[in-house]
Amino acid sequence: MSALVAALPMYDWPELQAGNDAAWATIRDRLRATGLYAPERLARERTDLQALWRDPNLLLSQTCWGPMELGLAASVRVVGQPDYSAFEGGEGAYYSSAVVMRAEAPRGSGLPIDRLRGFRFAFNSTDSRSGYLGLKADMEAAGEALSVFSQMVETGGHRASIAAVADGRADVAAIDCKTWHLAKLYEPTARKLSVVGWTSMRLGLPFITSRDTDDAAVTLLAQTLVELPPP
Repeated sequence: MSALVAALPMYDWPELQAGNDAAWATIRDRLRATGLYAPERLARERTDLQALWRDPNLLLSQTCWGPMELGLAASVRVVGQPDYSAFEGGEGAYYSSAVVMRAEAPRGSGLPIDRLRGFRFAFNSTDSRSGYLGLKADMEAAGEALSVFSQMVETGGHRASIAAVADGRADVAAIDCKTWHLAKLYEPTARKLSVVGWTSMRLGLPFITSRDTDDAAVTLLAQTLVELPPP
């Protein structure tokens, strides 16, 4: 039982770790009170997320629907969906991504494809729905493709994409609405950017547990996340 693992890696910036730790402590204690073992701390040392998410001892984590659609769903069970209603671009379990650029521009409700043509696109990873796949799907629905961009710049993370646009290494990025909200609070380079449009609404990042987690534990996890959601 001591091998069970929990992690909340998707919004775990250094500025937010104390809050995430406190949220996990509350969730952990609620789970333990029901008789379900829960690890003492979040496993931040597990930096290989693909391996973490596929660990048969995974009790709780959060992932993206991009990896889920690319094969991860076979290894995990979904136990909850976060509420994005507190963030511009979010509504209930659904979220959109802010399309951000350096240039000052009025906010729009759609995707300004013509304005993006010829620019350099910064993205976190090709399996990210919010940073890559969602924008790709929206462009394809409009009869376009990511080839409208002159260059693709893979950064490894949304925060790094924001910095890449701000310092001129790229021109545009798609940032999920919660991360964009956090960036405006904690990432100084975000002040140089403005929102020029939004991607379509899509289901937000799910909370998951291992496929091997038993039904009773899945039920307890789902109930706990509804009652005591992470920050």
